[in-house]
Amino acid sequence: MLSLDKDLQLKKSSLNEFTNIALRVLNYLPNILSGSEEKSGYIIYYSTIAGTKKFVRPISQRLFITDPNKFTTKLAFFNILLEKLKNRNSLFSIEEKFLIDSILYTIQQSIGAGLDLLVDQNSARKHVGNRFEELIKAIFTEIGIPNKRTVLRIPYETDEGQKNYVCENDLILSSDTTLLSQKTIHPNEIVVSVKTTSKDRMGKMFIDKILLERFVGTELKVIGIFLNDVQRKEGNNISFTLVSGLFMVYNKFLTQLQGVYYLDPPPNALKSPYNQHIKAFSELITEDVYTLLAT
Repeated sequence: MLSLDKDLQLKKSSLNEFTNIALRVLNYLPNILSGSEEKSGYIIYYSTIAGTKKFVRPISQRLFITDPNKFTTKLAFFNILLEKLKNRNSLFSIEEKFLIDSILYTIQQSIGAGLDLLVDQNSARKHVGNRFEELIKAIFTEIGIPNKRTVLRIPYETDEGQKNYVCENDLILSSDTTLLSQKTIHPNEIVVSVKTTSKDRMGKMFIDKILLERFVGTELKVIGIFLNDVQRKEGNNISFTLVSGLFMVYNKFLTQLQGVYYLDPPPNALKSPYNQHIKAFSELITEDVYTLLAT
């Protein structure tokens, strides 16, 4: 078996691979953690080894399942919900939607915690982002929604001749596998931006939507999927990074996104008018994605 640090840095392709690595981390954490502090509903764990103190990213007490046995039990119910999703059952209770968010959040944040403790900071940041993109892709694949990653090259003229703006799309969702084979984006498809946080990235979603629509010559459906918008600050504190006012300005004066979804929505997302645009990720996969693909 691969060492845990190597496994965390390895690309994952299926939900089964993700649940396995999450369980490895959940079983490992009690052996290495030295303590924790609570801040506004989040826990900041830390580990002290040979005089070196390492902090773990803020973990939501509401969503994170710390006990590997409880995670395994809840995972069995989660798998039942996956079958409902595969069968296009749109009747989900509040508790079932919360379980979906909680399981996926626990998977992603356990990976993040493991990388924080076992891998150098720069490498950890890259792998956390990669695993989150892979996790979101895996969930859509698992529930039977065709998807792909695309790179479009948008040409523009310079005094040195034609050059291309490379527009990478984290994920394209479709109801038709034949559309995914095209080298463009069909208006019936959904363009998805997948990022762990909106910090320094929110504006790019709106700009890319404008550029893509100009390039393909039609309106497109664009959504954003984020893990959270909270970060550790000054060692043992936290701060929220969603610039909510700017988000509303972009929506009003640049272009309108079809939705933004979080596994762990920031506090402002629950307030009006932000809650008209921002929802929990479970709302997307239990209902909204099918509505968007059908219109």
